[in-house]
Amino acid sequence: MLDAGSPERPTTKASGRLSQVLMRLLMRRATIAAAEPLPGRFHLITLEGEGLRDIAWTPGQKVQVAMGSAFVARTYTPMTWNADAGRTCILGYAHGSGPGSDWIRTVRPGDECDLFSPRKSLDISLITAPLMVFGDETSLALAYALAQPDPDRAVTCHFEVADARATQEVLQQLGLVSAYLYPRAHDDRHLAELEAAISRQLAGDPVFVLTGRAAAVQRLHRHLRLAGVAAARIHTKAYWAPGKTGMD
Repeated sequence: MLDAGSPERPTTKASGRLSQVLMRLLMRRATIAAAEPLPGRFHLITLEGEGLRDIAWTPGQKVQVAMGSAFVARTYTPMTWNADAGRTCILGYAHGSGPGSDWIRTVRPGDECDLFSPRKSLDISLITAPLMVFGDETSLALAYALAQPDPDRAVTCHFEVADARATQEVLQQLGLVSAYLYPRAHDDRHLAELEAAISRQLAGDPVFVLTGRAAAVQRLHRHLRLAGVAAARIHTKAYWAPGKTGMD
């Protein structure tokens, strides 16, 4: 989904001539059709435009939205993509005060933006096994995208979060009922609960999708490998890490 959870530093880089040329040549123009604030720091944003029609999108792919420059972009995971209508939705999480979080908080209907076409991020489109999705606030859009194509497919989610109550409200609004929340502890002791949740599900042979904070992804990946889970059953994508900007 969105990697709007990345801690970011403000930027003053202006869109130069080269940037404008690249945006015209390589990116697609979209208009904000709706921008709905949700509980906590979440924002549901709908983008539409002719440039979004006839797009071959696969759940799990990413889009990069330019923050006023082709050289400053932030990455989000589309929740849905209607190629006939030229419309997509993203769920942004305004974590910090950088360009991505500022855009998520301040964008309004009628505003325009430029974005790259969907690109590979996590490709699990051919997997039919049950999914266990691990992540955080930046992973909710991915979970939604994976759960929608086949309502009968088992998709269970485990998220480390800062505000469990607000996140639960958002999950209910999205209809993600098979989700478990773990309040984030500063010393990461909550990850032991996530590891225990993994261990309880090993017998079911699910495919594990690890996303979100880099340190959590690394630890859970290590736990899975030590438990004997084959590498082919583990898919990872770190969306952010403290002190790093613009991860995709």
